[in-house]
Amino acid sequence: MAVDTPKTLRGQVIYSIFPRNFSEAGTFAAIEPELDRIKALGTDIIWLMPIHPIGEVNRKGSLGSPYAIQDYREVNPEYGTKADFVHLTEAIHARGMKVIIDVVYNHTSPDSWLIQHHPEWFYRKPNGDFGNKTGDWTDVKDLDYSLSHDLWEYQIETLQMWAEFVDGFRCDVASLVQLNFWLEARQGVAKVRPDATWLSESVEESFVSYNRSQGQTALSESEIFQAFDMAYDYDVFEVFNGVLTGKRSLADYAEALARQTVIYPDNYIKMRYLENHDNFRAAALIPDPEKLATWTAFMYFQ
Repeated sequence: MAVDTPKTLRGQVIYSIFPRNFSEAGTFAAIEPELDRIKALGTDIIWLMPIHPIGEVNRKGSLGSPYAIQDYREVNPEYGTKADFVHLTEAIHARGMKVIIDVVYNHTSPDSWLIQHHPEWFYRKPNGDFGNKTGDWTDVKDLDYSLSHDLWEYQIETLQMWAEFVDGFRCDVASLVQLNFWLEARQGVAKVRPDATWLSESVEESFVSYNRSQGQTALSESEIFQAFDMAYDYDVFEVFNGVLTGKRSLADYAEALARQTVIYPDNYIKMRYLENHDNFRAAALIPDPEKLATWTAFMYFQ
């Protein structure tokens, strides 16, 4: 595991923001008036979902997914300028909170800066076309970190650039990218921000099994924890959903949580949540307000 991960991170509260949907304006500047309210909730870390330009080719919907990134080193002009982004990070820091940004390093949009300038860094299907290795992600093309260390250097330099302003990274489907890259990236960022926080979107066990059956990289939690401070709670989230839908017992969920304490390093940290942006809203699964409050308290007590 990241040997210097502090257990105090377990008590930190993360507030996730999708800039486009957070306000009517959908800009960085429109977030700032809400920072005092967010701070008053007990927030320690603000996580900004992808801030970069969205690809035009193969967009899903008219607006496109923020996870189909066109240029890792620019900001989405719909959100504002780089100066606006820096001003937002300064406003967050002024209130004693930290800010992390989304890193989507498994893939880019089909019309990304990288695919135009470095097509040799991308995965190709047996017929030679660009593609993606898994899922129905038709609006992206996968990078291949086994092809060139130059790709590693470019991506790490990009992280170092953003680390001048932010306190860490939430890494999208980090399990699909080679572990050695993440280890090197952590060391590289530490040169700029030694105390950076690293959150991995680790994936469901079934997703790991499927990708490995296809001969693809799919990191286990034991591998993820070597490079990251925190991982998603997907190893028990399926059981949690099973409890809410009547397919599993509460005892099953308690057993799954207890198992975490012995199969991971002592300073392991899970990002606990009732929902995330890839899942149904908790209120839809737990319509009883009293039960929803109880489950919320339970997550915080963990």
